[in-house]
This record gives sequence, C-alpha cells and structure tokens, in this order.
Amino acid sequence: MNANEPLAERLRPKTLEDYVSQTHLVGKDGVLTRHIKQGLIPSMLFWGPPGTGKTTLANIIATESGRPFYTLSAINSGVKDIRDVINKAKQSGGLFTTKNPILFIDEIHRFSKSQQDSLLQAVEKGWITLIGATTENPSFEVIPALLSRCQVYILNAFDKTDLETLLKRAIKNDEHISKKKIELKETTALLRLSGGDARKLLNIFELIVNAEDFDNIIITDELVLQKIQNNTVRYDKTGEQHYDIISAFIKSIRGSDPNAAVYWLARMVEGGEDVKFIARRLLILASEDIGNANPTALVIANNAFQAVSTIGFPESRIILSQCATYLACSPKSNAAYMAIGKAQQLVKETGDLSVPLEIRNAPTKLMKELGYGDNYKYAHNYDLNFANQEFLPDDIKNTKLYDPGNNSRENAHREFLKQRWKDKYGY
Repeated sequence: MNANEPLAERLRPKTLEDYVSQTHLVGKDGVLTRHIKQGLIPSMLFWGPPGTGKTTLANIIATESGRPFYTLSAINSGVKDIRDVINKAKQSGGLFTTKNPILFIDEIHRFSKSQQDSLLQAVEKGWITLIGATTENPSFEVIPALLSRCQVYILNAFDKTDLETLLKRAIKNDEHISKKKIELKETTALLRLSGGDARKLLNIFELIVNAEDFDNIIITDELVLQKIQNNTVRYDKTGEQHYDIISAFIKSIRGSDPNAAVYWLARMVEGGEDVKFIARRLLILASEDIGNANPTALVIANNAFQAVSTIGFPESRIILSQCATYLACSPKSNAAYMAIGKAQQLVKETGDLSVPLEIRNAPTKLMKELGYGDNYKYAHNYDLNFANQEFLPDDIKNTKLYDPGNNSRENAHREFLKQRWKDKYGY
C-alpha cells in the first residue's frame, strides 16, 4: 500500500459489506442491493454532496455484478473521449457477454448538452450502463432525454455515526495509521470541519495524525483546530503600507470623516494604487458599514466601480472622491454584516440542515414526487401579502439573525417585522 496515497483512498470500500452509510440504497433491503443480487443494473444518476461515496458505490456495483468498468471525468473529457470509451465498451460487451459494461462519469453536470447527447444512443441501445455522479440537481443539469433513461438515487451527507465509524476504521485498519496509538477523545471539530464529507474528514484526520511527532495521540477539538489553523497558508503581508493605507481609508469612511477619507484616497492615487481595488473596497463598505441605513450607498458604490473600470486614472480620482465622501456622510449600520456573520456561525455549529420540504422548489416531476413544495403558503394569497409560515429548518426555528440598526430606515424595518412576526423573533 502506498503511504503517499491519501487515507480516504486507502480506506475506499471494495464491497457492499464494507460500505458505510446510504442504507436506503445499499442496506439489506436497499434498492441497489436488490439490483445487484438480481444482476439487473439500470442506468442511473447518483445525486448527493461531495464525499458521500458516489464513485465508490459505482466501483462496487461494477465489481459485484461482474461487469467491465470504464470511467470518465466530465472536467477533462470531451465527446471524442466519450465515443472512444463507448467503442471499447461495445467491444468488451455485445456478443461476448450478457452483461453490458458500466460507464461511470464523475461530475456529469459539467457535461454540455452536446456531450450528454453523445451518450443517448449508447444508453438506449444497451451498449453501456451509465452511472453518473453529480452534486447538482439533475432536474436542471441533465438533459431531459438522458434523465428519462436513468434512475435517480439520492445520496445523503454522512451523519455523525457514519463519520465516527470511518474514523474508528482508519485507526484500526489502515496500515500506517494503525501503527500509532490514537484515542478519539473529542470529534466535534473534526465532524464540523468535514461538513458530512467522508473524504474531507479522513484527509483532515490524516493531516492531524501526521503532524504529530509521537505515536501516542489524543484527538481533541483543541488539537484539531490548532493543527488546521497552523497548516493554513498565511496571507502575503509583503505590501504592508498598501494594507495600512487602505485600512485607514476604510476606517475613516466608517468613522464618518470625509476629510480623512479623501486624504487617504489621495495617498493611494498618488501611489499608483489599482483603481479597481479601491472601488471594490468601497463597494464592500457600502454594504458592510452602511447597509440598509442608506440602501442608495450600494447603488452609488456599484456605479462608481463600473465608471472607474471604464475610465481609469486620472479622471477616476474624481469619481472615487465623490463616492468616498458620500459614503462617509451616510448614516451607518452594520446590521446586515452582523446578520450574515451570525448566520454563518450558526451554519458552522449546526451543519447542513435540510431545507423544509414545504419551501423547496418543485419544477420537475421527480421533485414533486419527493414531496417538494407540499403545504407551501403563497404569501400573495393572504392578507397583507403575508402568511405565518416557518422558513428555517426545525432545529433552528425562531432564531433571530437580523437586528435592524437604530436609524430612520431600519427603525421602519423593525416596525414592519414586529407587525408581521409579533413575538416570534423579539422585534
């Protein structure tokens, strides 16, 4: 076994018995388990997040059904590559065996319409059994003609039990990891960083284990976060004055001082700073530090960015000065900025919570059959164009993330929210 091969690859399951998770597909009574036992493998699409075992499952199906296996990646394959593989598949199947070969295409959603069209005849004639893997909704990313010829199977993100099973398997079974004495004292940080992606989990785990110089290792959340941070590439600080001056510029505008703002702007103009760099920072500031206290600020900043991108120096200095002084004189609010910060932290703490079925979009037959959009209340059918409905996942319902600032516009927002949601969010 190659020690340079990533842990996730070294632990890749070879049989259904070794496969972790997706019991609805490959458990004792799973639909794919039945297909394999019967020897009847339909063309299919695996739809699920990264690291949920789509490639592994395709390999296992080919092995356990005794079929030739060909693989392409949509990232670097074209129509010629598809045709070459189909010709090989036809030669390995057809008259010589009753089991047609499997063609596995990773990230099939990246294929263009013409590339997907090139698969149709081979699937229709039974020259190949197609297994496509996608992280995107196949209803949108796969052409209808190909979608109608394939069964769609959904793979779920690994849950806590699945991920911990993989970690324990690595400690026990991997030729290199098993040489060390490892105690899984805490797994919260590992699981959170993995985001339900088994491959990412194992690769992070291997990085942490390899970073320790001794053989007795106790895995804690603190150790995991420390090692991951230490192995993050640091930002290049070689242009120190460049960052000091842009910092002074932004802080002057945030502090409502147009005089200091235009001074630091002049420093950058005289220093030959990239005009788009300055305009981009103003665009960010318009939302981060002004936001809904004056929504026009974002419009002004965006127009300034477009204008200086067209004009360039020296005339752009006038446009930048107008924008900077306008933003400096605007009322300030970081409520929108704080809201997304709180929301991101909540996502990190709670993981990938499922979207409630009633507010999922259901433009296709497949999605309607899965219950998408059931019991959705269309707001415009109700008084004041408002229906009291929960839009957050059940685990975090009633969580307030946006707290309007204390200014005339956002006080109006607060009153609006108070009337609609009453005591739900505490406005």
